[in-house]
Amino acid sequence: MTYKDTIAYLFKQLPMYQRIGAAAYKPNLDNTITLCEAIGNPQNDLVCIHIAGTNGKGSTSHFLASIFQEAGYKVGLYTSPHLIDFRERIKINGECISKKFVVEFTKKHKKVFDKIKPSFFEMTVGLCFQYFKSKKVDIAIIETGLGGRLDSTNVIQPILSIITNISFDHKHLLGNTIEKIAFEKAGIIKPKIPVVIGEKQAASTKVFMNKAKKEGSPIYFADDDIHVNGLEMTYTLQQLKRKYSIQTKDRDYFINSELCGNYQSKNIATVFKSIEILNASDLGFNIQYKKIRKGINKVISNTGLMGRWQRISKRPISICDTAHNPAGILEAIEQLKLITKNQLHFVIGMVNDKDIHEVLTLLPKSAIYYFTKADVPRALDEFELLLQAKKYGLNGNCYPTVKKAYNAAQKKAFPNDLIFISGSMFVVADLLKTVNKKSP
Repeated sequence: MTYKDTIAYLFKQLPMYQRIGAAAYKPNLDNTITLCEAIGNPQNDLVCIHIAGTNGKGSTSHFLASIFQEAGYKVGLYTSPHLIDFRERIKINGECISKKFVVEFTKKHKKVFDKIKPSFFEMTVGLCFQYFKSKKVDIAIIETGLGGRLDSTNVIQPILSIITNISFDHKHLLGNTIEKIAFEKAGIIKPKIPVVIGEKQAASTKVFMNKAKKEGSPIYFADDDIHVNGLEMTYTLQQLKRKYSIQTKDRDYFINSELCGNYQSKNIATVFKSIEILNASDLGFNIQYKKIRKGINKVISNTGLMGRWQRISKRPISICDTAHNPAGILEAIEQLKLITKNQLHFVIGMVNDKDIHEVLTLLPKSAIYYFTKADVPRALDEFELLLQAKKYGLNGNCYPTVKKAYNAAQKKAFPNDLIFISGSMFVVADLLKTVNKKSP
């Protein structure tokens, strides 16, 4: 099998949440446990940090990976979904898993796949564990895919669990209250393993406290004693940069980062608290502040993270962000208000299993909209999106592809306008594929 054949097999044969949604979700760990046993339980030989949360878990995972890399560790990073290349999901020190390993793993275990019939995500988790073990990583940063309690990654025994925050997303699978969603995320809390909660929220705090007490796990709330504020943004040749002020019990810090979204303040606080807990443990960590600062500063350079308040054009300025639920969209809208511009052009597409009405109520009526759909079966038809958007006083036109929508926005926008692309990870993925093709 070639790499192209292998990817085609994986995408076609194994149900993939990224494309088909809930039909690919397995509400138990049976397949993952069986698959891991078949390949020798490589996850048992890994030193892991496990990260869940509604928003921010991807950025937090990348921040931690970058910091550990700067501190001299060989770092495995597992995240999902991918935006351009499947191999983005599995990296070591910023380098994607080799095509050869993907092919050989699939070929070797194809009979197991055919027998167990794992989901795409379950197979990818097994691949990740095997790869990190074979490459002898010092530490593996493992991000959950969906939820926590029943997520395929939840077969690991971490040295630290992290839950970034809780808001509404995937309500049809995780529950329609904050408490129910928090219960699912709290499933990654393991007996006597410390857990860091990124945000103390009224509806979820009791759920986390009860679970931690039941498991005998020390629990810490990052925003209790670490406060981060995003300050001014500046331009570099290829990227926006932002300065953050960080106040801890001991001292104040200032850090620059390539990640500029307002929400990164919360993620940076979570990261600081997590490193503090690890340094205070008896596990042998001594990650100095200068390594934390450098890791946060160089997170994109070190890990290749994409799609988080990422600038893709300078004039007019064009920014894309993977915000895809009400909490994420609200953060983006509030930050857009702070940017000086003549006119906002909003390229937006969503998926058909989201509560689009709650998102539409948040969008500014003064923007010009370019309604589109990503190239995935889950994508909401752009005409349906336009029809629903009009009910909320949002005006614009439809475009069959993200590329055409973005091109239309570029033609209509003046140099001092701003183009924002968001609404779905898949919209951002399609956009970045287009932009990357234009790159030399």
